[in-house]
Amino acid sequence: MAANTKLLALLVLALLQVLSLHAHAVSATKHKHPGPGGAGNGTCRASGVLHGKAGKCKRLHGSDCCVEGRKYPQFRCSPPVSAKTPATLSLNSFEKGKDGGGPSFCDNRYHKDSARVVALSSGWLRLDGTRRCGKMVRITAANGRSVLAKVVDECDSANGCDDEHNGEPPCANNIVDGSPAVWKVLGLKESLGEVKVTWSDV
Repeated sequence: MAANTKLLALLVLALLQVLSLHAHAVSATKHKHPGPGGAGNGTCRASGVLHGKAGKCKRLHGSDCCVEGRKYPQFRCSPPVSAKTPATLSLNSFEKGKDGGGPSFCDNRYHKDSARVVALSSGWLRLDGTRRCGKMVRITAANGRSVLAKVVDECDSANGCDDEHNGEPPCANNIVDGSPAVWKVLGLKESLGEVKVTWSDV
């Protein structure tokens, strides 16, 4: 009888751990910066973990600042690109001194909020065999509106929690980080912070 009670207790504990991990992974996919366990979609899996450290973080556009000691997944891939690639559109300023961190990866410059520019998750920017720096992409919102935007930066999916990344954790592997101008053309309210979109190469 005691053995059966112990076995039942172990099974309940294991089930609670599995449910806890599943709930955490689901909540992590709602943010530009995923929590432990990964985020995004497709067949891309986390390749490692970055141990968070607190630092300077400008809290503009819903910035998700690093927490000391938290583990953040790192990605060196993104889901496959198609004519309608599902993504999360986040809001980011590419101007100096705002929440974009350092100068843009592709051209080592800052860009005005009025410019239609984006950053892509690392896998989409340069790790999937296609170099997209300086290229145009089409982003389409659920409301049917679309915009052409120039790729100028990387939403770094492997590094973060430092000044170069505004003290923010690595991006998820399915992010299109758009300027305020991109959001305006799409007719989206900046207060949303993140929305589901599709994008494609032009």
